[in-house]
Amino acid sequence: MIVRGRGYRRIADGLHLRYVTDHTGRTLRRTARLRKIRQEQGRLRLPGCSCGRADRDRSRDDAPVDEKACAVCGRRITWRKAWERDWERVRYCSTGCRRRGLRDSDAALETAIRELLAARARTSTICPSEAARRIDPQGWRELMTPARMAARRLVARGEVQIVQGGRVVDPSTAKGPIRIRCAR
Repeated sequence: MIVRGRGYRRIADGLHLRYVTDHTGRTLRRTARLRKIRQEQGRLRLPGCSCGRADRDRSRDDAPVDEKACAVCGRRITWRKAWERDWERVRYCSTGCRRRGLRDSDAALETAIRELLAARARTSTICPSEAARRIDPQGWRELMTPARMAARRLVARGEVQIVQGGRVVDPSTAKGPIRIRCAR
């Protein structure tokens, strides 16, 4: 059956489409016959899932859930099937990180973060801008992104934690202002 859906003409088997439109533009829903076919095929549905995606995604559960940190920005890199053969050699999360590489200022920022935290009480926090100001007092704004990268690398090594509002957050997904504290 050729149907039109989401602006494209395509052939539909009715098993993976929730709503389809026929050639007159009338909306058709899945019928009880299609549900019966799915039950006969032994497809199970996740709670709240009506598309039958549970069986197709089950193979992903068998894949290794390995993660590592990017060598430049410290963001989390998740295992992908494309990297199956050379997962041990994967070091960068993107082409931009591979091009940028580690610079001397990155090591200086990591050292500045460690020194600032060592000079304060164990429970106190610092802002990445303090480390950037220590390295370059006039051009510290250009060092803010590298300072956040340095903080994420230190988190990946287990030396510090990144907090927002007093709670530890995932450094790969943290948006907005962050604070850095010693790992507890």
